[in-house]
Order: sequence, then structure tokens, then C-alpha cells
Amino acid sequence: MTFLNPLLLLGALGIALPILAHLINRQQVKRTDWAAMQFLNTKVRVRSRQIRLRDLLLLAMRCLAILLLVFALARPATDSTSWSWMPGEERAGVVIALDGSYSMSQNDGEQTRFERAIEQIGVIREHLKPGDPVTLVLLGEEHDVALRNIAYNPDRFDEVLQQQAVLDETLDLDSVPKFLETLAVDLDAQQKEVYILTDTQARDWNSGSITFQDALKQLSSEARVFVVPVTGSDANLAVTGLELVSGTLRKGSVARYQATVHNFGTRPVSDIEVRCRVEGVQIDRKRIPVIEPGTSETVSLFVPFYNAGSTRITAEISGDSVETDNTRRVVAVVRERVKVVCIDGSASEATRLLASALKARADGAEDEDYEVETFQWPNFPIGGLDDIDVMLLADVPKITEEQAEQVEAFVRRGNGLIWFAGENVKASEWNALADKGVTLLPASLGIITDSRDGQGVGTPLDQAFLDHSVCRPLRALPEDLLSETRFLQRIDVEPKPTSFSVLNLAGSTAPLLLEQSLGRGHVFMFTSSAHTAWNNMAQTPVFPMLLQQLVTHLAGRAFESPRLVGDALMLSYTDAPDATDAVFDSPSEQSITVPVREHRDEYVALLEQSDEAGFYLARMSVQAPGMPIAVNVDTRESDVSSSSSSELIAGLEGTGVTVSATQADLTADIATARTGRSSWRYFMIVALVLLVSESLLADRLYQKKQTTSGQVEPSPQPVGAA
Repeated sequence: MTFLNPLLLLGALGIALPILAHLINRQQVKRTDWAAMQFLNTKVRVRSRQIRLRDLLLLAMRCLAILLLVFALARPATDSTSWSWMPGEERAGVVIALDGSYSMSQNDGEQTRFERAIEQIGVIREHLKPGDPVTLVLLGEEHDVALRNIAYNPDRFDEVLQQQAVLDETLDLDSVPKFLETLAVDLDAQQKEVYILTDTQARDWNSGSITFQDALKQLSSEARVFVVPVTGSDANLAVTGLELVSGTLRKGSVARYQATVHNFGTRPVSDIEVRCRVEGVQIDRKRIPVIEPGTSETVSLFVPFYNAGSTRITAEISGDSVETDNTRRVVAVVRERVKVVCIDGSASEATRLLASALKARADGAEDEDYEVETFQWPNFPIGGLDDIDVMLLADVPKITEEQAEQVEAFVRRGNGLIWFAGENVKASEWNALADKGVTLLPASLGIITDSRDGQGVGTPLDQAFLDHSVCRPLRALPEDLLSETRFLQRIDVEPKPTSFSVLNLAGSTAPLLLEQSLGRGHVFMFTSSAHTAWNNMAQTPVFPMLLQQLVTHLAGRAFESPRLVGDALMLSYTDAPDATDAVFDSPSEQSITVPVREHRDEYVALLEQSDEAGFYLARMSVQAPGMPIAVNVDTRESDVSSSSSSELIAGLEGTGVTVSATQADLTADIATARTGRSSWRYFMIVALVLLVSESLLADRLYQKKQTTSGQVEPSPQPVGAA
């Protein structure tokens, strides 16, 4: 036997109170013998023995009642069969953990996995009694405790349970055991039980780490753990990608987006319609004849831009068992024009080639929506960069520290820089800027290196492209065309830790194109030149496609990049805003107020976590115009295939976890495991009965004593009477 409140056992010392009162009430009287008493001695001795026996009985009842009250308040409980003779109720503290990740919304045509989990909770509730400590938690990326260690009330529990719904989140399974252990420790119960109701996705449960297994063992040492699988069909399609492939985000232009649909099921799916919407209006649709199991198919969606400004674009499918991942969202900022400044340091044809590449169109016409301004290096502009989107530096020998700081500030404000190497570049001068704290370029410059092979032929691009938005147009080109793009020379570089390589030369790790984030902007650095002295890139379709995609990428803004549910959302300005608070309107039309703080010469409002998929609208005040931010679900959760019961049992062997696959199994497992008994109610009832009995007995004895000891006084005689 154990006690949930063992310190209260000190209250057993209270039995000294009735004993002390008994001793104090014993009166020591002086004995005086007189003649008439001798006739009463025999009767008094018998009577006094009876009184002492009754007093001792009352004293014992009072002491026993206090002991029983102390035991009841100390909450005695047992968890073994050796105390089965003791009366008590089957009691347990329960943690119910309900998987709320969006895979639980998978519908097999009859009901969702989440609805089946609610039914299983009904089985658990049949074994709960009013007053049992209960915790209810909805599991996700960030677990939400709906009820914590409350006395079980069926009506209140049912009300809270009905409020729970599937989230747009994934399940962070690795954090579950530790989190549930914390909740189990809080339960005020001798026996503790934890129920995990989940669809046991194979991607999580079949690849449990050693750390996860150890955490489950630790949880099992604190409570009896039950995994209750609620599985369903493994069929699911999801739109896993929506990216800008080619085109520019300008008013009057048409951009090509690529939507990717993946079949996570085990059977082929045919005739899938993919619809593209702009600001909620359908503007394009494509059909995919069939998607084989475990594979993806892509379609091109063409988006015309009729107006400038922020534009919300979606690609969606329908008729699927999981609706949450059927839509993918992006935001495009459409401009009236894109302004680019080219600075040529070689007095060669580089600026002409750059301008031609930027304005090139597939139909052979010239794109007039690019505003390209060119300068020779000695006329490097100082100031007046506010209306420029992207700056190109081609074979510029050097720039002053003041110019470097100006360009760095230009990039940090959210603009872009493209840097090309060349014969005139003075490596030592550019490296000296980095020594002075100007972190403009993503690499330190070395010597000019020959890239030709033994036959004097230049090295082509490595066609194992990085999954980067600027590389997507190149994937559409034939391999032989890419192979004909040759590089004869390049400048040797040592990349900085903050940069990464976007394009490499074939057969080596030598980077051709490096990228570095700088503030809210980006810098791209070519280790070869923009003209034909070092390569023939400008004479192939690679150059205009790559250059236009670079400018489109650099002219974008941070909020154009889609976020995932659970990510933070940020709104930033370089100038101080009028309001002290920013407002984020969620897809469910809730307004969330976030304070604006100054950070690194910027004004930032940060929403720490996005809870829903859809378009958030961020603005500096209620009256200010909003900027949409696309938030998508994490498609890792889209693989809804579940582990079988046998796989779960094998995978959880040695952790102490019980797998209850059916309602019958769950009922039997609870009955088998429920050995804990609580006896405090019985101790309390017996103590109260003793107190009442003692009170009634004491009152009766007192009245009897009064009746026995009472005497009728003789009536007074008149004075002088005989």
C-alpha cells in the first residue's frame, strides 16, 4: 500500500487529543468516609467500573475515527494483488493523447481516422469514474493541452472533446514521449495510464530512432502506455510543388508555373485535373492521364498578369481522400517594369550582351518591359539606387569602400546583385573590401584558371542541377544544347561559409555560380565572364534563360517565398512605420496583433508561428494595405500509409508499450492493466460512521447519567410545623 499524500499521516498524532482530554477530565477528589457511605460502597464500585468501561469505549472510538480520517486524507492506494483483500475502487489517472495531424483527416468513404479515434476514446471513457484525474492533449507539431489534470466530469470532458479538430500540422512524433511523460508526472494518482490514439504512419513508426525507443521506455516506467492505432486507406494524392519556371513577373507578361502532383498510394490514379487560380479566379487547367504509385507528374500552368501588385496563385486538385494537401499556394509581386543597371568594367560588348539577354523573348521580339540602363565602370553611380531592382557588375576592376558600402546597403534592403568575373578584375582589391568588413561577395577571389581539357575544349556545365528556382528553366533544355555551352576560363574562388554553389562545371566541384543572402537581398556571383572571351554561354539559349530567371528571383521579396505551417512569418521595413503594432490576418479571418521591433537597422514584426494553411495578410496597421504570404502544409504528412499491428508490436518490443488494435482489444487491455485500487472513500465512510456513533452513544450516556443522578428535593415545611 502506498499513500498519495504521505505527509498527512503526521495527522495521526491527533489521537493524542482525545486521550489528553480524557486525562484532564479525570478529577482527583479528596475521600472522606462517613457512616452512611458504607451501605453504598458495594453499589458504587460496580457502577464506577461500568462508567470507566463506557469512557474507554468512547475514547477508543474517537481515536479510531481520527486515525481513519487521517488515512482517508492521505489517499491510500494499492497497485498489486497482495492487497486484493482490501476494499477499494478501480481508479487511475489518465492521459489521452489524440493525434491531430492532417493525415488523420483521411476519409475512406465512411468516416475519417479522426472520427474513429473519437470512438476509441469512448471505450476509454467507459473505464473512467467521476473524480479521476484526466488530461486531454491534441498532438501535432506543437502539442496543445486541452485539459490538464482535472477531475473527470463526463459532461465537461465531452464538451471539450467535441471542440477538437484536425490541424494543418504534421506530427512531431519524436517529442511525444517526453511531452506525455511530463503530463503523466502531474497526475495525482497511484496508477497512471497514457493512451496514444494515432494513425501510426509508417514513415514515423517504422523508423523509430533509438532515442525515441528510450523515451518510450522512460514513459512506460512512469505509466502504463497504450498505442491505439486508427488506420485507413493508404490512397492519397497531394500537390507537392508550385514554382515559377520561366517568365517575368511584370504587368502584361505571361509566366509559366509548374505544379507537381504526387501519388502517395499503392495504386495508379488516372485522369487528374489540376486547376490554376489567380486571386480565386480559374485561369488555366491541365489533365494528368495517370500517376503511378509512388511517383510524381508535373504540368505547366500559364499565368497572365494584367495588373501590377501582389498576386495570389494556387494550384489545386479535388476528389481526394485528404483535402488538406490538395492545394499549393504562391505569391507573385507583379511590377509595372523591372529596372536593371549594368556596369561594364571592360569597355567590351558585355553590356550589350547582358541587355540583349534580358530583353530576349521566345518569339524573337524584344521585351520592352525591362528597363536596362548601362554605365562604364568609371561612371559608377553614387546614390540614386532607390528605384533600381537589380544591379549587374561585369568585369569591374574594383570599387571604392564607399561604393561597396552603398551597394551592400542596396542589397540588404531587399534588392539583388549579379557579379561577373573577367580579365580586368583585381582580386586583391575585392578581397581587401572583405578585410574591411564589407561582406558583399560570397567568395574570396584567387587567380584566373584555365578550364579547358587536354584537347583545348572548354568544360560544360554539370547537368546535375541543384533544385534551385534559377535552374528550373535549364531543365527544359536538351542535354546536347547544355553540353555545347563551354567554359574556357574562370577565376579560382574560396567560397565563404555563408554561401553555396548553384551551378558547377562538369567533372569537378569548381563552382560556376555562387549565391549568398545579404540582409533581405541576395548576391549571385559568376566565376566566369559575361562576354565571349572566357566562354560561349552568351551565344546559347542558356544565357538569356538563366539571366532572366536570376533577375526574376532577385526582384522578388521575402514574403513571396511560400512558408510551411508552423513557420514564423515576418514583416519588415527599412523606414520606421507609423504604427507600433503590425496585424496578421489568418486564413480563417482572425486578426493577430504583433509588436513592431527594431532589429539591425530594420523594423520587424514577427508572428512566431503560422497555424493554418492558406494566405495570411500582413500589414503594419488595420488601415494599411496588406501583403499576402502563402502558407502551405508540409507534404511529409501526405504519406498516409500506416504500420500494421504486427509491425507495431515488433517495433515496440521491449518498450513496455501495449498495442490495442481493436475496441475489444482496448477493453481487454484496460481490464487487465487496471490493478490499482483506491480505498480512501471507504476509510472516510467508516470514520464518519464512527464519529456519528460515538456522538450518539456519548449523548445517550450523558442523558442516562443525568436521569440516574437526579434527586427530588423535599418540599419545605412551614415554620413551626411539627
